[in-house]
Amino acid sequence: MRLDYVPNPPTNLSAEDQEVLERVKARRGAMGLIPLDLTLLHAPKIADGWNALLGAVRTKNSLSDDIREIAICRPALINKAWFEWNAHAPILLKSAGFTEEKLAVVKQLHPTEKGALDDRQWAVLRYADAMTRDVSVPQSLFEEVKAQGFNEQEIVELTATVASYNLVSRFLVALDVGEQNDKAPDWASKL
Repeated sequence: MRLDYVPNPPTNLSAEDQEVLERVKARRGAMGLIPLDLTLLHAPKIADGWNALLGAVRTKNSLSDDIREIAICRPALINKAWFEWNAHAPILLKSAGFTEEKLAVVKQLHPTEKGALDDRQWAVLRYADAMTRDVSVPQSLFEEVKAQGFNEQEIVELTATVASYNLVSRFLVALDVGEQNDKAPDWASKL
């Protein structure tokens, strides 16, 4: 980590910042504060906004678990945010019907074939890749996502998820939160 983490639990907080801390702790639940929280809490108002946005992205959308987690894992992989990858790849693998064979495609830096992924998962993977690598999504790919039956709400949620986890992954990598920048999984050494 390039900064010191705030103490866990944070100390000497104003009443307003204590309220922020309580909201972050409520979202994390039994897991407690994680290194990302202990970094963000250097700037409590930023932590509060982050907590609200990521809480909504993670738990207040209509996306299926596999779609949401592909949209999270792809920016983590492409941006080499191993802290995020290590947190979310297991969640993806626990998604209903998600297999190691499907995860093998998600692990590829530049997949050219959908392999075991279904058409919706493959479209989401490519959409997340376009947003992460190029920012601009080709109209043909956007139309493909729509053709997979995603409604307007789901498209907004999908786009917000990819965008949010680009934010998360770039923050984690820039500050080496969780000290995992140089700890890529063994399989990632070929990326």
